[in-house]
Amino acid sequence: MTAPDSGGARDGRPEDAFDVAAMAAWLATSAQDAGVDLAASPEVRQFSGGVSNLTYLLRYPDGDLILRRPPKGTHAGGAHDMAREHRIQTELGRVLPYVPRTVALCEDAGVIGTPFYVMQRLTGPIPRQELPRGVDLDRDQVAALCRNVLDLLVGLHGVDLAGSGLADLGKGPGYVRRQVEGWSQRYRRARTWNVGTFGSVMTWLAENQPADRPHTLVHNDFRFDNVVLDPAGPTRPIGLLDWELATVGDPLMDLAGALGYWVQ
Repeated sequence: MTAPDSGGARDGRPEDAFDVAAMAAWLATSAQDAGVDLAASPEVRQFSGGVSNLTYLLRYPDGDLILRRPPKGTHAGGAHDMAREHRIQTELGRVLPYVPRTVALCEDAGVIGTPFYVMQRLTGPIPRQELPRGVDLDRDQVAALCRNVLDLLVGLHGVDLAGSGLADLGKGPGYVRRQVEGWSQRYRRARTWNVGTFGSVMTWLAENQPADRPHTLVHNDFRFDNVVLDPAGPTRPIGLLDWELATVGDPLMDLAGALGYWVQ
């Protein structure tokens, strides 16, 4: 998912281990068009990135796949919904070439302890605060990369919502209001004694919300860390990862979130 070799994957944390044999047996009988021979048992490595769902590299003798699953334990609300994430990728993969193709969804927690899904692996460097090792771009190439990455977001926002099969992800008008209220409540609950209340900021946001505009599909975590570049031409993105927060909402909030990361 990140590089021609193991791409940031390493031996898994013991607490995140699962029954590889059970997973491999289920996948061999359930997957369609996996692109690899599923008869063998894969080597499993874990990616260290991400702070929510867990991501693993399944290395088969003739190719790689990616497995996503939630952490074990109790999950709040609709968090860590593997079926939802799988559905979003499956539907968007029909119309956007940079969405990783899904291979299988397992909703039976009895197989490895949690639901999970498997998708194709997109191989290429991922830009973070610094360009990946071996990627050397001049100023003009960096500008081209930035334009091309933003084109991914434009393409997502341009997907026909009614025809996408995902229109029901939205909760109707009031997306900005729900975001402001929800994040203000979460901040108040999580705030500790040594940080500010930000009451004036919350009040300003509540009183200065823009009017509703037509909603689109939004990624909700659009940043360079979730972009896979073409190894043969690293100004060209070939993949956009991490769709668990995607929904239907205000496209300008998606852009604002991207710009918030951009300055970092």
